Amino acid sequence: MKTRGVSIAACLTITTALLASCGSGDGGDDGPVTLKFQALSDQPAAIAETESIVADWNEENPDVQVEIVPAGWDGVYDKLITQFNGGAAPDIIHYEAASIVSFARDGYLADLTDLMSDERRADIPEGILDSVTVDDQLIAYPTELQSYIVFANRTLLEDAGVEIPTGDTMTWDELREIAKATTDGEEVYGLGWGLSSPTAAFMSLAPGFGGTYFEGTGEDATLTVDDGEMALPELVHDMAYEDKSILPVTMTQSGSEAIASFYAGQTAMTVQGSYQAANIAKDAPKDLDWMALPPLAGPEGPQQAANPQTLSVNIDSEHVEESAEFIEFFTQTEHLAALNEADALIPATTSAQELLAEELGDENGWETILASGQNFVSAPYLFVDSYAQWKDTVATPAYQRYLAQETDEAELADQLTNGWDEITQ
Repeated sequence: MKTRGVSIAACLTITTALLASCGSGDGGDDGPVTLKFQALSDQPAAIAETESIVADWNEENPDVQVEIVPAGWDGVYDKLITQFNGGAAPDIIHYEAASIVSFARDGYLADLTDLMSDERRADIPEGILDSVTVDDQLIAYPTELQSYIVFANRTLLEDAGVEIPTGDTMTWDELREIAKATTDGEEVYGLGWGLSSPTAAFMSLAPGFGGTYFEGTGEDATLTVDDGEMALPELVHDMAYEDKSILPVTMTQSGSEAIASFYAGQTAMTVQGSYQAANIAKDAPKDLDWMALPPLAGPEGPQQAANPQTLSVNIDSEHVEESAEFIEFFTQTEHLAALNEADALIPATTSAQELLAEELGDENGWETILASGQNFVSAPYLFVDSYAQWKDTVATPAYQRYLAQETDEAELADQLTNGWDEITQ
C-alpha cells in the first residue's frame, strides 16, 4: 500500500475512457438493476464459493443482479484511487480494514450504520466491529480474518518429553520453554518464525502484552513505544540469541519460506498465519504428525489486533441500499462459514465461527484456530493516517536491524519514535 500526502481527490488525473468504464447499471423499465462487485479472492476454492453465493443471490433477486468484477490483491489500492477519482468505482468493494479508512475519511464510502441489520451487528464481536467503524460510522461489513497460530510437530515434542499444552490458551513462557526443550543444538530448533517483515506480527500480537503503539486517530495520532510494545520483540530476541531456540535462517524469511524447515523436521514449531493450516494439510509430508497449539496469551490475555477483510459500498453508487442488502446476504452464517472454510480463515461473525467449529471439529487444527476468533480487539493503527508509511520506511527496517543484532533495545525504541516524528512533523 502506498501512502498519500494529500487527499485521494487530488492524486490523479483520470482519462475520459476510464470515467465510463465502471459503475452500476440502472435497469429502470428496461431490465434489472446491476450491481458491480469488485472481488479480490485469488484462491480457487474461495473464488468458486464467492461465485456460488452471487449465483444464489441472483436467482433469488431477479430485479437486482450482481456482477463479479475480478480484481486480485496486487495493486488494488492504487486502482481504487483511480476508480474513485474517475467516478468509476464499483458498487461493492472488497478490501481490508487497514486500507479502507483513508477512503472513508475522504468521503468515498457509504455510511452503513443504519443499513446493517441488528441481527448482523449483534453477531460480530466488538473488537472486529470496531475495526470497521470510523468517526462513529460503520464503513464496511467484516468478513474474514487471520490470527497467528503455533503449529507443532507432535512427534518432536513427545520425543523431547514435552507436556503438550491442552488448555484454552498457551502462554508465551510456555512457548519459550517448549522451544528450548525441543532444541538439540545441532539438527533441530524449537521454533521457526518467518520474520523478514516482522511489523505486522508484532503489531497484531502486541495487545496481549498491553501494547497499543498509537493513541488518537488520523493526523492527530501519537506513537508510544514502551514496555507493552517492546515485550514481544525482546522475547523473540532472547529466544534467538540467549536460548538459541529459533532457527536463525527463518528470521530472514517470509512465513511461507520458513514453513519448509517445519516440513523437513528442522523445527519443532512454527508461528504462522492461521490460513497456513490449509497449506500444511495439503503440502506437508504424509508422515508429519502436526497439530495447532492453543492460542498464545500474553500477560493481558490472548488478544490479537483485528484487521478483517471487508465489504464496503461506494457512496456514489446509485443503489447503496441494494448493495447493502446484498452484503447482508453475503455475510449470512452459512455463506461466511463456507467462504472462510474455502480460504482457511476465521469468520467475522460468532455464528459462522460456531458453525464451522461444529462442522469441522479439530480437523487440521480448526478448533484451535476458530477459538482465536473471539480474541480479536480493535487495532489502533488502523485509524492512523501515517501508519503505512511508518511501517514500511521506519518500523520494518528498525525491527530487522534489531533482530540481526545490529542495534539494541534502546536504539530500536529510539528509531521507531524518531522515525515517526520525522514522518509526521
